[in-house]
Formats: sequence, structure tokens, C-alpha cells
Amino acid sequence: MNDCIKQMFVLYKQSQIPVVIFSDEMEIIWNNTPFGKYFGKTSLEGENLSALTKTALRKKLLSSQGFSIRLQATISPADYISSIIVLLIFPLDISNSAPTAFIGYIDDITSERNMMLRKTYMGLLEASKLKDDDTGNHIKRVGAYARRLSEECYKRGGYPQINPDFIDKIHFLAPMHDVGKIGTPDEILTKRGSLDETEWAIMKQHTINGALILSNYPDKMASEIARAHHERWDGSGYLFGLEGEDIPLAARITTIADVYDALRMKRSYKDAFSHEKAIEIIKSDSGKLFDPALADIFFSINESFLNIYNALSDEPDKSGSTVIEDLPVYMEDAFDDLEEIEELEEL
Repeated sequence: MNDCIKQMFVLYKQSQIPVVIFSDEMEIIWNNTPFGKYFGKTSLEGENLSALTKTALRKKLLSSQGFSIRLQATISPADYISSIIVLLIFPLDISNSAPTAFIGYIDDITSERNMMLRKTYMGLLEASKLKDDDTGNHIKRVGAYARRLSEECYKRGGYPQINPDFIDKIHFLAPMHDVGKIGTPDEILTKRGSLDETEWAIMKQHTINGALILSNYPDKMASEIARAHHERWDGSGYLFGLEGEDIPLAARITTIADVYDALRMKRSYKDAFSHEKAIEIIKSDSGKLFDPALADIFFSINESFLNIYNALSDEPDKSGSTVIEDLPVYMEDAFDDLEEIEELEEL
């Protein structure tokens, strides 16, 4: 081991900067603990990762100027949300024309990317709220319900589509389900009586409008939720009459979250129902409106939904009196993060 490598050990052992040292064959000689947060030694030594294999790194270094490269990759560790990283690799000893070791630094750009993307779409959501009578806490609650139900599905297994990324995304995207109402005429959205046949046909179009608005979001879950959250398990929903598991899973989860909250809220056409009444109604529609397996999981954690409803109540004297149970550390609170950014911008 040469002196240069020894110096790197001392310098970066306790550093919070993720650092790795490679041999000239791109074998990992050493990495510090922060680097291990993203992936262990075997990840880079294998040949099955598209962006960060030994072979790929060697090819990039050989074709680069000065044996230095910068690349971006998505890392998906088990039981953690994916990270988008920039990996910078340089020769460890720049005096050597044929480097025998390289040092790599990781820059995690996940938070910055997500905040920029999500703040843009939150603007659309805020615009759609001006056209509807839903409160800001309604959309927060729908996101929290969807996250909690997804988390429970993940814990129990049986849903291979659900992983930490799915849970993180549905928390942000479930509240977007009605964003298509931005294209629905005000006289239909605010009508106090029943809609006639023509008005109802126009109202149904908000699912397609929402799917179109969210079609550029870099995950299909966004448009799936908007398009399919009014489909019914028995095929009697709209707009396409999808049935059973043909309805995207994220939309089926969002349907339970949205209907529960709609039942609990006071609307111009109905009084607010109690938690117990909402449970009773959802039970009666299990297998018809709702995926029965998801409904059963919902029933088993229904007190979590009650806690969320109380913690994010629209009534100031009730809001905050209940604490939502902690979720695993890989969960991000998208709404809190966005609010923090907005506060900083106002300073």
C-alpha cells in the first residue's frame, strides 16, 4: 500500500463525504462508511449493474482525457428509496502517467432533483384547488393515507410492485388524483344540485385531463392514479370500465384513501360521517368499488387512518392533537420539505 493511499485512509475515514478508492482494474481497495450507505463492495465488483460495473468504468476511464470521469446513476439499495448520484473519479496520484489507483467521490443529488420536480407539480395542484372546494389538508390526508396503506402492504408482502420507491412516490402523487379538475368548468364543479347527463360526462373527463397533465411526470404512477382512481373493482367505474387487477395498484390504493376522506368530510351535499360509519360504508363496497384484499388491510389499520384524519384536521382546535405514527426513516415528507423551501425563499 503506497503512502498516498494511506493518507486517503486517514483523511476520509471519519469524513461524511462518500469516498471510495479503486485499483487500476476498478477493484475496490477501500471505502468509508458513507460510501457504504449507497452500495457495498460487491455491488461495484459485479457485472450486473448497468452504470457502475468494473467493465463499464474501465472503458469510460480509458476513453476519457486524463483518466477522469463524471457519471450519473440511480442506485436502488434494499429497503431504501433510490438515490440519484453523481460519481466523480480521478487518479489518486496525478504525477503518474499510468495511474495505479483512483479515488471516487459521490454527490447525492436526489433531494435537489425531487424538490425541483415536485415543487413544479405542486404549483399545478395549488391551481386545481382554486377550482374545487377541497381543502389543503384533504390532499395532505390522502397522501398520508396512501402512504400508510402502501407501507402496510410492503410489510406484509405479496405486492412485488410495492417497495420504498413506490411508497415515497404515492405519498406525493396520490394527492394529485384530481388535478384534472383544473380543466372542468366552474359551473359544474360548484353546482349544488345533481349533474345532468351532459354535465356528468364532462365531469368524468377530469380523469383524462389529469392523466394528460401528469403524462410528463417521470413515473407512470402519476398518470395512472389520475386516470384510474374512479375505476371500480367490479368494472362499473369510469372512464374505461377497468376491472380487478387491470386497475393499476396505485390507483386502487388511492381510491380507498380518497373515498375514506370524502366520507369523513362535510360537503355541500352531505354531512360529515363518523369514522365508524366510513368503515361500514367501505365494508359494504369491498369487492365492488374497492379491491377486497386492500380493503381488508385497510380495516386492519383503520385506526391509523383515524389518527391521520385527526392530526391533519381542517378544524384548528383539533389539528395537531394526534400524532401520526412514525414511518421508516426512508420515507420523505414531501409536503414538509416543500414548505421549508418556500419559507426559505420568503426570507
